[in-house]
Amino acid sequence: MTGRDRLRELLDAVLDEENHTLAEMAGDAYASPFHFSRTLSRDAREAPAAMRRRVMLERAAWQLQQGSSVTDAAWAAGYESVEGFSRAFTRAYGRPPSAVDAGSGHWLPAPNGIHFHPPTSLWVQSTEHAMNPLTEQLVAHGLDDTRYLIDVAKGLTDEAFRAQRLPGLVVLPWDGPEESVQTVLEHLVFTVEVWLASIEGRDLPERADDPDAAALLARHDAVAPRWLATVREIDRRGGWDDRLVDALCDPPESFVLSSVVAHVLTYSAHRRQLVRHLLRTAGHEAGTGDPILWLRARRGETSGGTPC
Repeated sequence: MTGRDRLRELLDAVLDEENHTLAEMAGDAYASPFHFSRTLSRDAREAPAAMRRRVMLERAAWQLQQGSSVTDAAWAAGYESVEGFSRAFTRAYGRPPSAVDAGSGHWLPAPNGIHFHPPTSLWVQSTEHAMNPLTEQLVAHGLDDTRYLIDVAKGLTDEAFRAQRLPGLVVLPWDGPEESVQTVLEHLVFTVEVWLASIEGRDLPERADDPDAAALLARHDAVAPRWLATVREIDRRGGWDDRLVDALCDPPESFVLSSVVAHVLTYSAHRRQLVRHLLRTAGHEAGTGDPILWLRARRGETSGGTPC
């Protein structure tokens, strides 16, 4: 049996609709879960659970393009709820499943060129441009972590949410004071909104004077997938050194796109940890925000403890 045949057997086990767990995939390939995961991760450069989730989303995107309902696509992809499917799809594609059209592609960035090929096959692309995994993880983790923190903040009372806990704190001079959970979270969301508007050539986004956590969550959910899609597009066309002339500045300024993304990532990371500190002072634990733990959870990995 050739190595290529064995890899194909492993891939078939990953994508078999009857196999929902690592143990079921491994059993179908006549291997132990440990050996199965190690071999596939080595040969295909992607963990089995992550590959299955990605290819199932690719198939769902193709089904939606053919006229399938969101509900049917969600069940076919193995999701237990339409809401969970919609969140995963939006996070992966940068747009909700309801916004898919016939002209959209269905492939997602992959480390190995392995993709769903309709109606039931796989396609292995010899060369593929996928966004640098570090950039992809930094952007996606930042967006997911921001959403998590806003969700935690929904558990605060209005008074605790708006309380000035660090009087006089200023992260960036032009942004003004960030003394409460509310103001730090609002700056996290608005930073992405305003840079996305600049890149897309839109007007300055509207900004509520006194948003609650639910309003911030709605704003974040609207802008996050668009920001991820924009960064992916910059990377796809190799536009990191392109210059943006930002007419929203007075007077207009020019910025290198790579520096814009680096700016958003840098101050997002700082503000997220700042929010964690403020939440703890309000009696709410919000985890560490460690990207190692985030990636393990996203890939469905259960092994490994807290990073030492």
